[in-house]
Amino acid sequence: MRYGVTSMGDALRDYLNKSRLKPRLLEVKVQENWEQLMGKTIARYTQSIALIDGKLIITTAVGPLKQELMYSKDKILKLVNEMLEEPAIREVIIK
Repeated sequence: MRYGVTSMGDALRDYLNKSRLKPRLLEVKVQENWEQLMGKTIARYTQSIALIDGKLIITTAVGPLKQELMYSKDKILKLVNEMLEEPAIREVIIK
């Protein structure tokens, strides 16, 4: 490649990393991969997943599942950040 010339893929990737769309794209990626990360049972009883300012907010109405997720916060944090291939999640909140 010539000096100063970048591929379309690299330019698009740089733009998305610098834009305000990145947190929303990360949220969608987590939502799409939630069942694969946590398993079918947990995914079935999870009502919503949101990513706001580095906080992953998981909502469920099932009491025992809430308790299990509370004990697994560190594991969830690690799994999600590994899947995203960057430390995008700083905290996990269970509601």
